[in-house]
Amino acid sequence: MPADAHRVSVLARKTFPLACPPGTTRENIELFCDTKLSAEAFEGYLADPQIRLWLATAEDEPAGYVMSVSGEPTNPVVAGAVTMRPTVEISKIYVLASAQGSGVAGQLMSVAVDDAREKSASSVWLGVNQHNERANRFYERQGFVIVGERSFQVGAGLEDDFVREKVL
Repeated sequence: MPADAHRVSVLARKTFPLACPPGTTRENIELFCDTKLSAEAFEGYLADPQIRLWLATAEDEPAGYVMSVSGEPTNPVVAGAVTMRPTVEISKIYVLASAQGSGVAGQLMSVAVDDAREKSASSVWLGVNQHNERANRFYERQGFVIVGERSFQVGAGLEDDFVREKVL
């Protein structure tokens, strides 16, 4: 629904910068948000049958979201690093700063992982910035191990990500 796309887009634009390392320029963050996190982008995500999206709320306000993508990884580096098939990508998982440490991220991750299991996936994978220590600790606690590295484009810049996989 367009209203949902707009709601998630607003949340995504607030949360994405929280995951970026200090060296990521404001211009690159804004360009990424304009192209990948716009309401129009989320309308496309919500219309794609391979994509699932869940929204967490606190006091009836959006607090975080997770988006998964079923199917073979399209990046050849990721396809080579992820060992178990079929697999599901945890494409986006972000929570507001005010919700960090509250358990919202863990609940969102559980929903996405349970959905992947229901689809008979053998693993889930994700990319995370190598310098995002908080996120890397969270993913490690969730059972994701580093299986490779990739470059991830944010605007006109390239960021260094770990590729992490969790065997189900």
